[in-house]
Amino acid sequence: MTTEKTVTTATDSPGVTRPGLALAVIAGAQFMVVLDGTIMNIALSSIQQAFDMSGVLLAWVVNAYALAFGGFLLLGGRLGDVLGRVAIFRVGLVLFAGASLLGGLAWSQEVLIGARVLQGMGAAIVAPAALALIATSFEGQARGRAMGLYGAMAGLGSTAGLLFGGVLTSYASWRWVLLVNIPIAVALFLGARYLRSGERHRSELNIPSAVLGTLGVTSLVYAITRSGEHGWGDPASIALYGAAAVFIGVFVVAQDRVAHPLLPLAILRDRTRAGANVAMLLLGTGMFATYYFFTLYMQQVLGYSAIESALAYLPWAAAIFVGSGVLAPRLLPRLAPAVIAGGGLSVTALGMLWLSFLDVDSGYATAIVAPMVVTALGLGSTFVPLTISAMSRVDGPDSGAAAAVMNTAQQVGGAIGLATLVVLATQVSTGQLPSAAQELLRAESTGDATLLASARAALSEGFTTAFLAVAGIYVLAAVVVALTVRRDSAVEAQQGPTT
Repeated sequence: MTTEKTVTTATDSPGVTRPGLALAVIAGAQFMVVLDGTIMNIALSSIQQAFDMSGVLLAWVVNAYALAFGGFLLLGGRLGDVLGRVAIFRVGLVLFAGASLLGGLAWSQEVLIGARVLQGMGAAIVAPAALALIATSFEGQARGRAMGLYGAMAGLGSTAGLLFGGVLTSYASWRWVLLVNIPIAVALFLGARYLRSGERHRSELNIPSAVLGTLGVTSLVYAITRSGEHGWGDPASIALYGAAAVFIGVFVVAQDRVAHPLLPLAILRDRTRAGANVAMLLLGTGMFATYYFFTLYMQQVLGYSAIESALAYLPWAAAIFVGSGVLAPRLLPRLAPAVIAGGGLSVTALGMLWLSFLDVDSGYATAIVAPMVVTALGLGSTFVPLTISAMSRVDGPDSGAAAAVMNTAQQVGGAIGLATLVVLATQVSTGQLPSAAQELLRAESTGDATLLASARAALSEGFTTAFLAVAGIYVLAAVVVALTVRRDSAVEAQQGPTT
């Protein structure tokens, strides 16, 4: 599939001399950017105390990264296609490492959130380049295995982020959840020598489209966040919704009219790719919210420390590994990716429904482990088949853009979904006890047991309401997969373009 005329030039990387190392670098890059999307969650309570942040502003520590990541992914994907994927991969790593250093040394909440924005921009360059490098570095069955490992890293990286976050926050400082990225980025930078860049495709980068897309998504998320603070009838919020609609509308129309679109709409005219990306958006919505609220539930409702929260995620990590590293790879030769993804999403929805029955007295062994494992097993088995479907029959100059679309869907879905569900959870908690999160901190500092119990009950009600909403989101994603994604085999899905 090619949506524009390009002139290709050979790069100086004619082949992969060390395929094992090349795959390790690609998988490591995906692991790093996904890890950074969740590693902050365990440290949120410590960050909130360090900078005295409100609950709504605290969500921006997560959302700033997701917004920048999602907002700049399309440009990041096209940069790799035009300027060379290995070179751009290295540029993204440098930016990511520098932003991690700034965040680790942050002296205010504004600097921290700004650093998270820069991290997201670096990730937006690294992630699509890494996925596109699979197409240029591997062929045939080796490409399928590489794609599977890449998809598995989405689950493993997100879970590892929670575990590392707990250890670093408890035994060092929350700042190390940022600084830990620096040695990883350096190792990947050095390992990039083993990658094959493929061909460069000379075309314009279309910066205006990148600005329009980023402004549209940012306006939408800020509008949702502001609505939660000032009410849905707030004039400024309504204006922001209008601005978001205009920016996104102009962006979409422009992609069909410019000579060098940032988002080749032909990518989404294929029913399977469109459906897989919508499902990925919904998956991101649910996954971001699950990590965010479940971590806060353990720390604020059950009173777990950072390290206790991290250790509590061990069954989740094991189930994610089984789903993405064992179950999905064994099922792919026998079942279509659409069948596996739909089944995985359905199981995940069941697990989230189960988690919605938790309360302030829920025991870890008796009430939490089982639904946690069910949810994680479903999630883990979904990543790989959805990745294969989203990249179905894509090759050549659009591989970077297709990879960017998939990552954009997940990150933008996560940002919009988290902003929406934070508003929902906050409103439910406020209905039980106004400013429940702040009251919890006050009760902990003063030793007021009655207020502490009331705050925990209110927060629990808000968090479990969000779990129930997430269950519905996963059901919707399963329906989207069932209605739109072709039931091609994994081999057929990875064949060359047909459009």
